[in-house]
Amino acid sequence: MKDFLKALEIQRWDDHRYYHHSRINQSLHLLSALSFVLAYLMLFKDPAVAALIGWLVSMTSRQAGHFFFEPKGYDHVNKATHEHKEEIKVGYNLQRKVVLMALWAASPLLLYIDPTLLGAFEPAEAPLEFVRQVGMMWLWLGVAGLLFRTLHLFIIKDVQTGLVWMSKILTDPFHDIMLYRKAPLHLLRGELIDPMGHAAERG
Repeated sequence: MKDFLKALEIQRWDDHRYYHHSRINQSLHLLSALSFVLAYLMLFKDPAVAALIGWLVSMTSRQAGHFFFEPKGYDHVNKATHEHKEEIKVGYNLQRKVVLMALWAASPLLLYIDPTLLGAFEPAEAPLEFVRQVGMMWLWLGVAGLLFRTLHLFIIKDVQTGLVWMSKILTDPFHDIMLYRKAPLHLLRGELIDPMGHAAERG
């Protein structure tokens, strides 16, 4: 258990110091984290609504931060190129995220083309019912994306790395709230980039 928690700490630290320099990205991660917590709570009451919140608010805000606001140049704090960081990324790097988000965006078309989705649903009789069915599709897409990368890490790394990464992903919303709760205040003060002094000191 001690090794597991240490590995989880390392994955969290690397994710923060490599991929969260932008205060806008950090603020969007705070929004994402808060909405993910809401989605977690809704999961027990209404899974379809939980998935709609998770994908339409949580995932879009989170990934927008990475795609549009996070610096892609040389990382002087960590002395690493963007390409190197993408290569060593444990979870979904930007290329993998493009694939995942493309599947998410295209998936409602499958339900439009085949209203039963190969027998998984009864054809929707109203727009709201269609939206709820899309929500259920997105829920299973999220589960599949999590399990696929976890199993992939089992193969290319080891079982512990995969389990640690899955644990990190599932608990990221709570950790991000603690980590980035002050990011909007920094942003309001005009600080677009976190100086990452703590990262430079820790190395």
